Amino acid sequence: MDGDGHDGDRTRDRDRFGRASWANVIGNAAKILVEGAAGIAFGSVALIADAAHSVADLVASIVVLVWGKSAYNHPDKNHPHGHERIEPLTALFVGSVIVLLGGYLLYESARGLIFGTDVQFSYFLLGALGFAMVDMYLVYRYTEYVNVDLDSTALAALATDCLNDLYTTVAAVIGVVGVRLGYPIFDPVAGGLVSLLVIYQGIKIGRENLDYLVGAAPTDAKRDEITQTIKAHDAVEGLHDLTVFYDGTLLEIEVHVEVDGAMTIREAHDLETELITDLETLSEVGDAHIHLDPSGLGEWKEAVDRERWFEEP
Repeated sequence: MDGDGHDGDRTRDRDRFGRASWANVIGNAAKILVEGAAGIAFGSVALIADAAHSVADLVASIVVLVWGKSAYNHPDKNHPHGHERIEPLTALFVGSVIVLLGGYLLYESARGLIFGTDVQFSYFLLGALGFAMVDMYLVYRYTEYVNVDLDSTALAALATDCLNDLYTTVAAVIGVVGVRLGYPIFDPVAGGLVSLLVIYQGIKIGRENLDYLVGAAPTDAKRDEITQTIKAHDAVEGLHDLTVFYDGTLLEIEVHVEVDGAMTIREAHDLETELITDLETLSEVGDAHIHLDPSGLGEWKEAVDRERWFEEP
């Protein structure tokens, strides 16, 4: 029953992840069609650039849809620890796309400042931008809603990208309004400021998920929480060689726990089970591996006579 229930949760989470990914794909596709058509019709660089921005977002959304769902696949012969690491890899890709896109927008803004812009004002431009803002806001809210329970780094990256879309669209609105008021320079200035924010957010996403992929250590506060959870058990007399690192988006714990050397094998087994259960209830913790040592002996690796220990029959 427990296995069936776990499989059901995994399937449900995979389906919810897929629906949120599809929402991003459809939302970006609609934004591209509306903004692209209006931008081409009235020669608005701001709208064409914003539509181009969404082309990259659409690619990122498709990658998340295809790759991200793999994180919910069962462990298999070739991936005995599961497929969870595909998720931060997907999010890292999204972050890279965001940085590249921010660089492109910064370039286009610089071109506008240097060479000026040539755009015809129309209320259709504002209508297209209004549609784009509502579209991206709804996709953002839905992605955030789904991700409350899933806590997916890939969906979090897409949600951040939706916010970036809102910011770039606001910049486009400022540019179009500036044209209407006779100040076309508003377009490249607003676009340049927003592009810097987009680049910053892309770098932030990339750095966070790179830590997940390279097995970085958690914060000191999380390590202290893990240490105190182990020490809180009455049968624990000490611990050493505590290693905590990210395996994908979850933490892996390896530790040697010192206990009474007279403890029976059954008592040791029960204690180990209790400690693992306590640790795995902590947030972010995936697996815990505990080695029980008799207290007072120290670690054999550090023993002065360890070489002789190996040599003796």
